[in-house]
Amino acid sequence: MWKICLFSVVLVAVSGPWSRADVALVAGITLGLCGLSSFAKQSKTASKWLIQICVVVLGLRLDLAVVAHSAIEGLSLAAGTIIGAVVLGLFLGKLLKCGREVSTLVTSGTAICGGSAIVAVGTAINASTSAMAVATGAIFILNAVGLWTLPVIGHSLGLTEVQFGQWAGVALHDIASVGGASSSYGPVAFDTATIVKLTRVIWIFPLAIFAGQWMRRGDASVAKPAFPWFIILFLLASCVRTIFPQLKSLEVDVIFCSGLGFQLALFLIGSGLSREAIKKVGWRAFVQATVLWIIVAAGSLGVIYWGVV
Repeated sequence: MWKICLFSVVLVAVSGPWSRADVALVAGITLGLCGLSSFAKQSKTASKWLIQICVVVLGLRLDLAVVAHSAIEGLSLAAGTIIGAVVLGLFLGKLLKCGREVSTLVTSGTAICGGSAIVAVGTAINASTSAMAVATGAIFILNAVGLWTLPVIGHSLGLTEVQFGQWAGVALHDIASVGGASSSYGPVAFDTATIVKLTRVIWIFPLAIFAGQWMRRGDASVAKPAFPWFIILFLLASCVRTIFPQLKSLEVDVIFCSGLGFQLALFLIGSGLSREAIKKVGWRAFVQATVLWIIVAAGSLGVIYWGVV
């Protein structure tokens, strides 16, 4: 009972405007590693829905023309980094002998959007629970590192908000961490990062289909991956914002609410990390995930910093 009370108190303490995204994540990880988490199943479900709801709400502050312009402008970056990450990731997995399942999941999570891609691709290839746990653990640890390090690097290099938003959308795995890191950099960075990440999330569906066919090659048991419908809802919300420009008056409230939602989601995600999950992250999978992430982050930073996109 006392664990539930402690979990609830910490949840309230880190989910308000007086806290920050990185503090919420650290608090969640601390509880998880100390074995003090509660409502593990409910937290996983709640964080998933929170992230999707926050993304949809953000559509109310972005004109559809702005979304289309940003998506088209960053299309080459998205395509190049995703295809490059997939090719390089599979090569590293083979080189390190990580196993096809783990290698495919780590590559998918790094290339697109962390846990969401791992779940979708894992379902498509009928991956084992242990393989998904290993891949998720490796990606999670690196995602937490990126949440704290990217803003520091961005400020030291003097990146503009647009540049940092583009970089965060590519280099950070999960949408919640993208929101947390970019919001600390500025509102323009936040909008840019959100759009960049959403243009990448769309790639989950074709990547899952490709992975299923590549891994199973005609196996009738391969499941059809779920389509990320929240992206459609995000675009519909953006349409509403375009039709009713007076909604601009709600912009501050939308940013405030979505920011708190991402913050709470990070806490819930962090509380799901356990010592057992870390132990399952074999050194080969972790090395693959780390090397691939560093190459993708460094490569995309170089392209953005020197104005190639």
